[in-house]
Amino acid sequence: MGKLHTISRGYRHGTRNKFAKKYRTKGMPGTSRYMATFKRGDYVDIVVDSSVQSGMPFSFYHGRTGIVFNVNRNALGVEVTKIVGNRQLRKRLHVNIAHVRKSRCNEGFLKRVKENDQKKRDAKLQGESVSVKRQPEGPKDMKIVKATEDDVEVLAPLPFIENYF
Repeated sequence: MGKLHTISRGYRHGTRNKFAKKYRTKGMPGTSRYMATFKRGDYVDIVVDSSVQSGMPFSFYHGRTGIVFNVNRNALGVEVTKIVGNRQLRKRLHVNIAHVRKSRCNEGFLKRVKENDQKKRDAKLQGESVSVKRQPEGPKDMKIVKATEDDVEVLAPLPFIENYF
């Protein structure tokens, strides 16, 4: 008979589990989601909230991290990198605030910068020079194991004995 139905490839195809809301989180987002302030240059995570259909990004961008390049009344311009073939494209998309949250990807770096600046200030007051470069851990220190001959047990396989019954 052949194919009786068309395979639908709509805008939200294949998102049954990706856009599904977790247990006890159904319904519209709270007001605190809309009260968050975003500035240009901030790192944000795009996490789609399926209860808000307006300004919803395409499913590929769900879970991606980008940088804010534009701030509107109720949307953010986010720049995300996408690998296409052998190159990285910088995609710019406008996303509703409900689908965006502040990213924590930069926290460790900012903390390290703060600590390094403090170290430099302290060293300058004492008149020293300090290196703030990260150094690899390197190999562990050597250890000498001491044991008597009675404690040492040599593990070796038993000799093979042919049995012809």
